[in-house]
Amino acid sequence: MHHPAAAAVRILLADRQPMFREALAHLLQSQPDMDVVGHTGDGVQVLELARQKEAQVVCIDLDLPGLDGVEATRMLRAALPHVMVVALSAHSGQQPVLDMFHAGATGYVTKAEGSDELLRAIRNVLSGRTYLCPDVAGVVTGALVGQHGAGRSNAVLGPRERQVLKLVAEGCTSGQIAVMLNIAPSTVEVHRRNIMRKLGRHSVAALTRYVINNERGQRG
Repeated sequence: MHHPAAAAVRILLADRQPMFREALAHLLQSQPDMDVVGHTGDGVQVLELARQKEAQVVCIDLDLPGLDGVEATRMLRAALPHVMVVALSAHSGQQPVLDMFHAGATGYVTKAEGSDELLRAIRNVLSGRTYLCPDVAGVVTGALVGQHGAGRSNAVLGPRERQVLKLVAEGCTSGQIAVMLNIAPSTVEVHRRNIMRKLGRHSVAALTRYVINNERGQRG
C-alpha cells in the first residue's frame, strides 16, 4: 500500500463518473509526491470537502451535477484562493477553456489526453505556472495569434514565435523547447522575451489572461 510522503500535495478529485474518479485516485496515489485526500461526484460538495480535507489542488470535472465545474471553481477560488484548480474535461473547445480560466482555474486537461497530462498539470500549477494540455494549448494560442479575430497579436508574432508560445503554454521549459525545435536554449529565451515584449505580458499566466480578456472583449 502506498504511503504518501510527508510533503505530498493534498489533492481532491471531483468528477461525475465513479470509475473515472477511482482510476484517477489510484494513479495519483501511486505518486510519491501526491496524496488523494478525498473525492466526490457532486459539485455542491466541492467547497466543503476542499475546506475539510485541506486540499491544495482540486481536479474538477466541468460537467459536475448539482453545481457545474465552472461555478464550483468560481466559488472555490473566492473562498479558498490558495487552492489551485485543474480542470478535467471532455471538451477541448475554446469557450469551455476560457470559461474555466475566467473562473480561476490555472490548469486544463482533456480526459482524452490521458493520465500523464494530469500529472504534468498538477506539478505545473503547484509551481505557479499555467498549464494547458496539447489538445487545448492550440486553441488558446490560436486565439492569441488572432485566428479567432483581428487581434493585436495577429500581425506581430512570427511563425517560430507562435511555435514557442504553444509549447510554453503546454508547460515546456526552454530546454525542452530547444530540443523539440532543434534550436539553442538561448534562442528560445530570445523568442520568449520577444513574445512577452510584443504582447506586453511578462509571464505565461499573463499571456493566458490576455487571451481571456481579448476573447471576452470580442464576445461582449
